[in-house]
Amino acid sequence: MAEPLCSAGGAVYRSRDPVRNLRLRVRIRRVAAAGPFLPQVPLPLAGPELPGLAGRAVTPEGPAPSAAGARRPPEEKEEEEEEEEAEVGWQEKLFSQFEVDLYQNASACQTPLDRQYREEILKLEKTGGRKNNRIFTYTDHDRFTNLEEHCQKVTDSDHEVPSYLAERMANVRRRRQDRRPAEASSLKSKTITWEPSEEFKKNSHVINTPVQTMYIMGDLGPYGKLGHREYEHVLCTVKVDGNGVITVKPDFTGAKGAYRIEQDGEKREVWKYTIENVSVPVQPEEEEREQRVFTDLYARHKEYLSGLVGSEFEMTLPGTLRLFVNGEIVSAQGYEYDNLYIHFFVELPSQWSSPVFQQLSGVTQTCATKTVGWDKVAHFCYPFTLDMFFTQGDESEDSLPQWPVLYFEVLSLDFWQRYRVEGYGSLVLPASPGLHMLTTPTWRPVELGTVAELRRFFIGGSPELEDITYARIPSTFKGERLSRFGFRTETTGSVTFRLYCLQQSKAFLETSALRQRMQSVLDRLGGFSQQSSVYGVLEAFQRARRRMQEARQSLPQDLISTSASSVHPPQEP
Repeated sequence: MAEPLCSAGGAVYRSRDPVRNLRLRVRIRRVAAAGPFLPQVPLPLAGPELPGLAGRAVTPEGPAPSAAGARRPPEEKEEEEEEEEAEVGWQEKLFSQFEVDLYQNASACQTPLDRQYREEILKLEKTGGRKNNRIFTYTDHDRFTNLEEHCQKVTDSDHEVPSYLAERMANVRRRRQDRRPAEASSLKSKTITWEPSEEFKKNSHVINTPVQTMYIMGDLGPYGKLGHREYEHVLCTVKVDGNGVITVKPDFTGAKGAYRIEQDGEKREVWKYTIENVSVPVQPEEEEREQRVFTDLYARHKEYLSGLVGSEFEMTLPGTLRLFVNGEIVSAQGYEYDNLYIHFFVELPSQWSSPVFQQLSGVTQTCATKTVGWDKVAHFCYPFTLDMFFTQGDESEDSLPQWPVLYFEVLSLDFWQRYRVEGYGSLVLPASPGLHMLTTPTWRPVELGTVAELRRFFIGGSPELEDITYARIPSTFKGERLSRFGFRTETTGSVTFRLYCLQQSKAFLETSALRQRMQSVLDRLGGFSQQSSVYGVLEAFQRARRRMQEARQSLPQDLISTSASSVHPPQEP
């Protein structure tokens, strides 16, 4: 068992060993009858007040008393009953005098657990009776709940009575849930339960952490009056969850000394008790063997995972760049009509390709809008994946590659299943890897006059593009200048995308290419985090260089030589 994680009236331990190996030794002893002449001053507390009767205080005080005379039979003298010692295992049942008197009556046994306890008590009577008198236990199966442990006090009064709600909530114990095998009918579970039962409410609104609880109790009644509930007191509470976390409240005494209990009443009796961990420690040989077993288990699990993944990482071919995009159409906002859906597809430029099974287009679900601020927002959260490859060619040595473009159109659907075009847009996939949140505005074509808008409102329909790539540069365009003069458009809303981009290439692994100057296109692709910011500058520089070369070729040769001589005057000999 490890060292305690915290200590505030109790302690929390973590253990990898089975909890059935936990054993505690409890010693209890009555010190003296204080008498009514002592001043009514509460004793100082070493931590939070322990559960028990009102007016009792528990503090660690002094060294642990001796345990001579423990496990005495009940027929001995009063002095011999004032001290007792018991060793308790996890969920070990020690009956109290009240339970012995209760279960001897067959009519009081209502449940199978009561009948089991009756049989065990009868067996104990045949073998000479129980060995414990004042120390007994309540296991996780018993109908016992410490109200003062679960109910937080509102006032500082020692005689505060818990409310009805506090008592009901304290009775709701966090028990281990019975895990039954999944049946065919249970696999088709409902997402929403429209008519929940009372049992469903109780199980769903309480923490279902599998926790088992055990109470070590003490019967602090006077001599000859054992078996009365008003004299029962919680000495220690032990809780164990499914993760091996053990909570002990109060903590083991150790060198801190015994805990002190002072009772109310005329005599004001004072009791002291200690709690010790007497679990059998693991031997060094067993611990070493356990470490070897764990090491072997972890190694086998690692081999199993490696077998699932594969021995080699999937690599691209030399001279190829792989672009993998995990995308999501997040939302669309600012459109005129409701019930929106988006149709999109990806256009691959030259030297780009995709696997056969890769879908480069898709349609989202129809989504109703919700008013957020001044805009109507449709939250799609539609995921899609793209896997593309760029193959380096001879003609791409001196020019930067073109990146794939995502084209999309936003449409609306009315009650009569008529659709309207709400906007067109395009998005160039990011050239740098990582997360990108992009919001792209859209537009739609319009016609002159009010007839077109009336037709759009009453019978649906609107002007559409025959080629959606006209939203950027048409794929069929072969000229030098693209004129959109006279084309009337209207700005509409915008669409938000979330893109996770990954790039893979063998050129990224070549250490020699990192030391040298970037020579090929794939080498330049490795620095796209910087290239994305200067991409436009490089394009402008190349265009200016081509224009300068064309202008130079159109000039006469004598003019070029004259200008050169004027710029560089001859030197004197």
